[in-house]
Amino acid sequence: MKRMKRANAGNRGEQVRSDCFIEIESKNSGGISVQLKSKVAAMYGDSIERLITEMCEYFSIRHARLFVEDSGALPFTIAARFEAAVKRARPNLQAEFLLPAATKNFSAASQDRSRRSRLYLPGNEPKFLINAGLHQPDGVILDLEDSVAPGEKDAARLLVRNALRRVDFYGAERMVRINRSPRGLEDLPFIVPHHVHTILLPKCESAQQVHEVENEVSRLRAEHNLVHDILFIPIIESALGVAQACEIACASDKNCALAIGLEDYAADLGVTRTTEGKESFYARSAIINAAKAAGLQALDSVFSDINDIEGLKASVAEAKSLGFEGKGCIHPRQIRVVHEAFAPAPDEIAGAVQIILAFEQAQQKGLGVIALDARMIDAPVIKRAHKIIALALRNNQIEADWRKRFMNKKHEHEINSERRRPLGAVGNKRR
Repeated sequence: MKRMKRANAGNRGEQVRSDCFIEIESKNSGGISVQLKSKVAAMYGDSIERLITEMCEYFSIRHARLFVEDSGALPFTIAARFEAAVKRARPNLQAEFLLPAATKNFSAASQDRSRRSRLYLPGNEPKFLINAGLHQPDGVILDLEDSVAPGEKDAARLLVRNALRRVDFYGAERMVRINRSPRGLEDLPFIVPHHVHTILLPKCESAQQVHEVENEVSRLRAEHNLVHDILFIPIIESALGVAQACEIACASDKNCALAIGLEDYAADLGVTRTTEGKESFYARSAIINAAKAAGLQALDSVFSDINDIEGLKASVAEAKSLGFEGKGCIHPRQIRVVHEAFAPAPDEIAGAVQIILAFEQAQQKGLGVIALDARMIDAPVIKRAHKIIALALRNNQIEADWRKRFMNKKHEHEINSERRRPLGAVGNKRR
């Protein structure tokens, strides 16, 4: 290996958790020396040193001094920090050290899945990634954009790549917010081959930006022989983006939703974002209309005050009334509130059940036209009814065998109604 300058990656300090700091410096001779500082060295020191030694062999490092300060880092983090340090020392190094991908991360993306909540996670902070799925968000966003300092983008890419391969997000949709083009195109090789479900395109202002990402994703999918789909969510964050919302929404059949980012939008207008949201009402309405016209979900921005739970409830209620189907979250405590606020009301569930059962009974009878309470039931109404039932199931508002339960209730109601009828109503006469 060519002589490296001294380089390091990672974080250290009293407040650091689930991370590590690695410094590497090449030597002319003497082999590999590892100085490990860790509170758990007695239990995990040997395994940490084995991983470091394995990576030295992989990157053909023969003689080097390594200092590792561990703060409870898992192997995926140690490997990412080591690789970042090596590549900072040798910027032209192209090889990647890939940990085995967990089979539980092989699930496919889905256009129609629920996206009530999406939890933003700083892409260079492993402590936020490890247990994110335990909070049961519909999606987790591994962020490579605003939450990552410019000088740490390279390290964040490697950490996000390893997290996509190794971390169990407990069924949450695995999303990554890339940087704005052209830097965002450089992010794609670190996420596309590694089981990402959905890519978020920030500050999107034209269909061309979507096309650029789609073309590069297609190239990488072909290069790596990938068969699963990767979806897109453009994020509208400017006046120009709002003006081009319909064009952006229709730019790709891989778009699954359209989102709005209100902090940057307010800044672009030169106004202050308020809780009431009057300054963004037009933009939010435009995003919803564009999304619905293109057959996509509309996703609202984050609610910034994590301590104002009542304010969050009101914000989600308003978003739902406008037509949004999901909201961004910046803290796990917001997830349950968002889910409850987006949950269908009892009368919505009852109506959806009636519609689905009426549709299924009409199908069994071979009827082409379906009517319920003097209303014609068409495909969009049935699709919305199924979405309501799916939401009710996710919120544990109804049982999995809801059809059987509701049919039984309907039957009991009909029997009770029959019993309450006067005898004359059923054609009997007293003799």
